[in-house]
Amino acid sequence: MRRRPALLVAVLLLALTACSTGADSNRERQGQTGFVSGTGTVSVLSPRLPAPKLVGETLDGKQLDLADYRGKVVVLNVWGSWCKPCRHEAPELNKASKELGDSVAFVGINTRDKNPVPARKFVQTFEVAFPSVYDPDGKLLLGFRGLISPSAIPSTLVIDAEGNVAVRVLGEISANSLVDMVEKARTNG
Repeated sequence: MRRRPALLVAVLLLALTACSTGADSNRERQGQTGFVSGTGTVSVLSPRLPAPKLVGETLDGKQLDLADYRGKVVVLNVWGSWCKPCRHEAPELNKASKELGDSVAFVGINTRDKNPVPARKFVQTFEVAFPSVYDPDGKLLLGFRGLISPSAIPSTLVIDAEGNVAVRVLGEISANSLVDMVEKARTNG
């Protein structure tokens, strides 16, 4: 009779541990704790909100200050090398950047890559032509609280020439949608 309770406890423990697929621990090993892919929801802000201060070191070791882009529309994209939707989105960002030309500045924030090597490899692989600030711990994203959820990667903001956030996308974006959003930011509508 004593064996039955012990056997029952062992079976219950086995059942409880069998419910875990290991995906969460695998994500933690890859630095993806708390990752939530956005739905691609587009929000046009009215009234527009001032973009927070963003100053940091880029993946190539240069200093970047978002305020230096005042007078231009800025596309600010948050990405990580580990993020599958970011890989799908990178060619779309390149396409939109080429279509919009020098009249629009593109800036990235690389987040959650604890080592810059995979982020630099991502930039090289996808031929990303714009600078990205390296933000391994998401500290820079905290300034965007209320605009960008630190767990919704990728995210994109379109900032108007006056430095106000005009449009926000939480999730993957297409080149056509991004070009349309930049036009709305230019025309205040």
